[in-house]
Amino acid sequence: MDFVKSNVLGFSTLLEFARRNDTRKLVHISTDEVYGSIDNGSFNEDSNLLPNSPYAATKASADLMARAYIKTYGIPIITTRSSNNFGPYQYPEKVIPLFITNILENRKIPLYGDGMNVRDWLYVEDNCAAIDLVSRKGRIYDTYNVGAKNEKTNLEIAKFILKEMGKDESYIEFVKDRPAHDRRYSLNCSKIGKLGFKPKNNFYNALKKTIQWYKDNKEWWKKIKGMKTYETKFY
Repeated sequence: MDFVKSNVLGFSTLLEFARRNDTRKLVHISTDEVYGSIDNGSFNEDSNLLPNSPYAATKASADLMARAYIKTYGIPIITTRSSNNFGPYQYPEKVIPLFITNILENRKIPLYGDGMNVRDWLYVEDNCAAIDLVSRKGRIYDTYNVGAKNEKTNLEIAKFILKEMGKDESYIEFVKDRPAHDRRYSLNCSKIGKLGFKPKNNFYNALKKTIQWYKDNKEWWKKIKGMKTYETKFY
């Protein structure tokens, strides 16, 4: 499985490199998916890791490997767990670029289940700023949640993109929900807020910029969608 190769074996290789070369600092990029789903409230950095999908389990495995290397070898690791990213150059099977590129191809957009799954959306530039901040001001061995307080249902996202691109809701195609599809992710980000982090990008303005980017860069994503290895397994 590719997730195991990259997130477990790949990260373990990086950890070994760091151990053998006296690395001064390693910032490990994780995800909010390691916490699993939450109906009410928000996860903080001390919440239990309860991943529900194979991908999330491999990311949680990487988090535990980071913990083990900290405890065993004292490797100076800082971990970030961010919410859903979006923006330019995102692989077109992910939800936002999938919706945008399908509409540009005059195709319907697939919406899992009832479309009411909730995600907190973080513009990629804000996540990059958070990673940079943590690398400079974060405390070694600590973990920081990174989010933007933009909790939206997939249906809300779909409707906004359709309206922005001049299409009606007949372009929505409800499809069978995927296995272990977490209902809601939500992060308490007060810890990184104390370092001075605050997202700069307004969600809807950033989404408009993202739509325009995919309009302007059709050659990039059409090449990917046309590859035989491209898997249209959605987001």
